[in-house]
Amino acid sequence: MFKIVLICAVIGMAAAVGIVVSDESKAEVLSRQEDVRPDGFEALLETSNSISRKESGDEKGNIQGVFSWVSPEGEKIEVSYVADENGYQPKSDSLPTPPPIPDEIERALKWIAANPPAPDSKN
Repeated sequence: MFKIVLICAVIGMAAAVGIVVSDESKAEVLSRQEDVRPDGFEALLETSNSISRKESGDEKGNIQGVFSWVSPEGEKIEVSYVADENGYQPKSDSLPTPPPIPDEIERALKWIAANPPAPDSKN
């Protein structure tokens, strides 16, 4: 039994050595700038595989920025965002969006808002 486990381990290691490393792992940093000040910061990053990031923030912790990359399909994906007291708020044409509210549901919600339930007389 031990010999079988040993043979499987050797075959597994040989297979792992043969795995090709993707070009993504060989990406290089083309430019990087970081400026941290008492009143905030600014940061910029660009890599050789088309990944980029640019962001800035203030002393209150509010951050705004944009990052982008090229998808495996060759499409450039760009996401801009704000992170403040209202949370993280990303915006992008690539982000999924919820389906529209059906007309029947929208009418029902308007009716409920216009006709609130009577106050409960039991105390």
